[in-house]
Amino acid sequence: MQRRDQSYQLAPLGDGALVVTFGERISEDIHKKVKTFVTKLEHEPFDGLIEYVPAFTTVTLYYNPWVLSEGGAKSAYEEVCAIAEEILTKIDASEEVEARRIEIPVCYDEEFSPDLSFVAEHNGLSEEEVIRIHTSGEYIVYMIGFAPGFPYLGGMSEKIAAPRKTNPRSAIPKGSVGIAGSQTGVYPLETPGGWQLIGRTPVSLFDPYRESPSLLQAGDIVTFTSISKEEYKEREERERES
Repeated sequence: MQRRDQSYQLAPLGDGALVVTFGERISEDIHKKVKTFVTKLEHEPFDGLIEYVPAFTTVTLYYNPWVLSEGGAKSAYEEVCAIAEEILTKIDASEEVEARRIEIPVCYDEEFSPDLSFVAEHNGLSEEEVIRIHTSGEYIVYMIGFAPGFPYLGGMSEKIAAPRKTNPRSAIPKGSVGIAGSQTGVYPLETPGGWQLIGRTPVSLFDPYRESPSLLQAGDIVTFTSISKEEYKEREERERES
């Protein structure tokens, strides 16, 4: 059973999850609705809620059906729909949800940027112009996915957009900063991938031993700053010791 409203849609995902959809296109307005809804859940969790997963246009609520259906006339799905709708009536997408601002240092040295020249040539720019444009933007973390801690960032200038590689690499080093289409992102772990690599950060975006393993979360604002190779090595050493 699906439930629709002009501003959202509710639909089941198996017998233990509800998907709340706020739209079908990626936009800042939709992201604000996702972020506001998640903030309400964070501050007002309900009994039976296991976790919630925000994405570009949706939030998926994973719940314990036994807890939600216990002693009630409604099914677990009906109960979680009622709870979600009650929260949705309270949210105001115009509310300003304070975003964390995270600065990520990036070394664009040729050792760490095997595809910087391609991105520059593809867009008719110099490598220095690509770096300047990449570091001048503010990027919204729309979602975390693909790999633990991997941020999908919106807000990159179309001036430095570039297609994915035709033949993906079998291993991309941890911390690599890449471009794919009109998005930029950072590889938190060594994984295969097809993004065009333009730099690398010494900052660890994912650490399973931290209280919050992922450095970034949906809704954060990210800026990149250019650092030298020497600064990269110094910061990398500090990261190892911490």
